[in-house]
Amino acid sequence: MNAAVCRRYGPPECVRIESVELPAPGPTDVLIRVRATTVSSADWRIRSLTMPYGFGTIGRLAFGIRAPRRTILGSELSGDVVAVGSSVRRFSFGDAVVAFTGVKFGAHAEFCCVPEQSVMVKKPPQLSYEHAAALAFGGTTALDFFRRAKLRAGDRVLINGASGAVGSAMLQVAVHAGAAVTAVSSACNAELLSSLGAVRVIDYRQTNFATEGARYDVIVDTVGNAPYARAKHALCEGGRLLLVLASLPEMLRAPWVRLTTSHQVVSGPAAERIEDLRTIVHMAAEGAFTPVIDRCVPFTEIAQAHARVGSGRKRGSVVVQVDSGQNGLGFCNAPR
Repeated sequence: MNAAVCRRYGPPECVRIESVELPAPGPTDVLIRVRATTVSSADWRIRSLTMPYGFGTIGRLAFGIRAPRRTILGSELSGDVVAVGSSVRRFSFGDAVVAFTGVKFGAHAEFCCVPEQSVMVKKPPQLSYEHAAALAFGGTTALDFFRRAKLRAGDRVLINGASGAVGSAMLQVAVHAGAAVTAVSSACNAELLSSLGAVRVIDYRQTNFATEGARYDVIVDTVGNAPYARAKHALCEGGRLLLVLASLPEMLRAPWVRLTTSHQVVSGPAAERIEDLRTIVHMAAEGAFTPVIDRCVPFTEIAQAHARVGSGRKRGSVVVQVDSGQNGLGFCNAPR
């Protein structure tokens, strides 16, 4: 099979299409023919080794000292089950699925093998493969952070960086929960963000949300430029700051903020839960959540997708359309 392989840290050109061995599912595994995947900010950060301040050494230890330990990146995908292990019960040959592989990656390939108990659910027929592939990364992050922040109906929420994959998901999940959302982005994204439910859009080039005088129950920072020292001026009494992207010092400071102020800082990696993926897929199927797609590119142009993500100008997700072109392989269920 073909896969997008990254064998060293560096620019987008480090990612190349190579022929690799087709994975064989074990007794509890599911083999998926990938129809669509995405290049996320996580893929870009690992490929380029661009880490938040304080995480450089930690990043190398986690992902590989001299080169990526996982050479096939990609954490979200949609596709069709083409083989299952003898002990698999949740999925069958031919099922259309949505999967989130998280830090195990492997989605940037024509086929991906994952354990049955992975963060994976069946894809509703009304969702395209492209839209389904763009649900997990932003959607599950939004659900996890808002759960930890105890988001309530009526909360006033500000989202800094609302036009990205995570930011646009946070906006829609907050609106669905009954919050009044102010979105911070560039002026060119105002129409999009208003259509997703934002009651106000702030152009960050013209207005500093932290000093204009408005107060919020919840502030979400997906950009990494709104640490507590800046955001505290815009938080209500008992307000919560959600640092989706934060430096190591900011994360270490979070407990001290809770001990010494009325505020709470929520940070750290989002949990990867089947229940959250099931929720966001259901919301999408019901029309309550629409993943924003910046563009769709063919698998052969995945390096360009990396470049687009690294530019910092994308809106929502960059989707990669994968077509294995191997309909004649004759996959079937493994013997039970």
